[in-house]
Amino acid sequence: MFLDKDVFKTVIVSTPLVSIDLVVKNSNGEYLLGYRNNRPAQGVWFVPGGRILKDESMDAAFLRLTKDELGIALSRQSAVFMGPYEHFYTDCVFGIEHSTHYVVLGYELTVDLTLNDLPKEQHNQYVWLTRDDFLARDDVHRHSKWYLS
Repeated sequence: MFLDKDVFKTVIVSTPLVSIDLVVKNSNGEYLLGYRNNRPAQGVWFVPGGRILKDESMDAAFLRLTKDELGIALSRQSAVFMGPYEHFYTDCVFGIEHSTHYVVLGYELTVDLTLNDLPKEQHNQYVWLTRDDFLARDDVHRHSKWYLS
């Protein structure tokens, strides 16, 4: 369930959020990045993903996030678990007055997607990059680079 704005602010200030990041590779071996619309990591290239909601299983979250972020619902079993990561940000979805701490479950999956068909709610543009280009660009967030390092 999505939390009320004030309750969610309290959660962000008080505890880590648990999320899933999707390291999406196509059949050409290129990786998908989206240009972030929202805080944290606003205005940089980042892998798709999102938080797990209260009372939502990891399997249900994975289905929801792949549908919301990629436009296609995929099962968690179709991906390879990369491990847990920690992401720390000096801002949060509500602004710069609070930091955000995520415990992130990274998953790699291979799927061919058409960039123009991808949802625009979280990312306003998308790009496929080779591993070398992904790691070389200064405008790719360091937390995303960790997945390929």
